Amino acid sequence: MKIVYLFGAYSWNLKMKKSILKDYSFKLSILGIEIYRQMKNQNEYVISKQLLRSITSIGANIHEAYDAESKKDFIHKLSISLKESKETDYWIRLLNDTDLVTIEFEELKEKLNSITALLVSTIKTSKQNLREI
Repeated sequence: MKIVYLFGAYSWNLKMKKSILKDYSFKLSILGIEIYRQMKNQNEYVISKQLLRSITSIGANIHEAYDAESKKDFIHKLSISLKESKETDYWIRLLNDTDLVTIEFEELKEKLNSITALLVSTIKTSKQNLREI
């Protein structure tokens, strides 16, 4: 039994991981929107929109995965979320390293890293389960 720590919650099985993924990706989107607003207030409009699109896409694809037509479709939608999380990480790193805005991204990076780890774990487990069928 593998225990995953994410935002102060523990997960003991794939079903629990799914609900945690759904919940925390939604919270991550809300945090992304708050940071987007802060960036707009600092007159950063281009990269802030890229960040907003990628960070909200993570949760949107996770939510879509719950209505997947098959296990392969479920894995595919989570894989898209994983790609979006990597893109989000890129935009955060770029904003952080260029000092375009004076915003602290640590909390966002920590939460993004946790969701990314959970996505990787869920995709891996789902692929293993698919092979066992």
